[in-house]
Amino acid sequence: QVQLVESGGGLVQAGGSLRLSCAASGIAFSITDMGWYRQAPGKQRELVAGITGGGRTRYADSVKGRFTISRENAKNTAYLQMNSLEPEDTAVYYCNLHHGLTDYWGQGTQVTVSS
Repeated sequence: QVQLVESGGGLVQAGGSLRLSCAASGIAFSITDMGWYRQAPGKQRELVAGITGGGRTRYADSVKGRFTISRENAKNTAYLQMNSLEPEDTAVYYCNLHHGLTDYWGQGTQVTVSS
């Protein structure tokens, strides 16, 4: 059974930083694609950043240059380093694991950026 456990959310002032972690279990992590999504109140869930099993990354335009996605296969963990946070980044952040035709989701972690 695949499980994703997120951590690292919280309250931070604008301009601050946070690092989210997503620990996976129950699957061969190194061959999966990982992603971070976010959903703000009243808005659709959107892709923030993704990383393939081979390490290729992609980012939403709104976070390019501020956020960095990475993975540590030996620890079955993906990370999202968020710098220069803005109030518009406030949302629930979800970890996603994509393997074959299946998507798995974490429970979500709240990120709140105060102005």
